[in-house]
Parts: sequence; C-alpha cells; structure tokens
Amino acid sequence: MTATVLVYSDNANTREQVRLAAGRRPAADVPPVEFLECATLPAVLKALDEGGVDVCVLDGEAVPAGGMGVCRQIKDEIFNCPPVLLLIGRPQDSWLATWSRAESAVTLPVDPVEFADALAALLRGRLAVEA
Repeated sequence: MTATVLVYSDNANTREQVRLAAGRRPAADVPPVEFLECATLPAVLKALDEGGVDVCVLDGEAVPAGGMGVCRQIKDEIFNCPPVLLLIGRPQDSWLATWSRAESAVTLPVDPVEFADALAALLRGRLAVEA
C-alpha cells in the first residue's frame, strides 16, 4: 500500500523541496508515499474529484490561487476532503492557516524534519480513519 500526497504549487522548486523533505516514507510507521504534483487550481480540483488523495500539501505563496484560499475552497466543496498541510511564508501567517481550515502548517523554505513530522502525523490520522 502507498499513500498519495497531492502537492500544489506554481513553483517547481517548492514542489521539489516537498518531495525531497518527505522522501519515500516520511516516518517508519506510515506507508511509502507517491506524489501527485499540481501547478494549477483546476488540476487540484480534478485530482480531488478523481479521489485517492490521502493528504494535500498546498503552497500558501502560490499564484494566482494561493494555497490558503484553495484550502478553504476544497474544504467547502470536496466531500471527505483529505487533510491539508499548508506551506506558509512566515510563522505570523499561522492565523491564516487556521482561517483556511488546514489541519497543519509549516513555514517555507521547507525544513525536512518539521515537514516530514507534520506529513506523517496527517497520514497517520487519515489512514486510521480509513481503517
């Protein structure tokens, strides 16, 4: 079994940071992850409509559709929306992550240990619900 992690950012370097920080398996007690990369909001919505996404990682600094607004939108529109890990530009933006209804947030640039821990926690929660 593998877990599918949707990564949304208009910046290919940010998507790469996420992939490298998570590695093949962000923690020993979670399954290996596959990444589904999206650079646009329509791609995110299409992927979520198709199903099979376990966790979303959204770039709060993405343009033109920022991850915070995307998060709020998918929480309203997607039935059984996967948990969201939001990438924020500054720690002071954590209140916006709360507004967007993201389950977790980490700051950019991605810190590999902090990111892997946050992603693993969301995967544990999601997979426990599905079990």
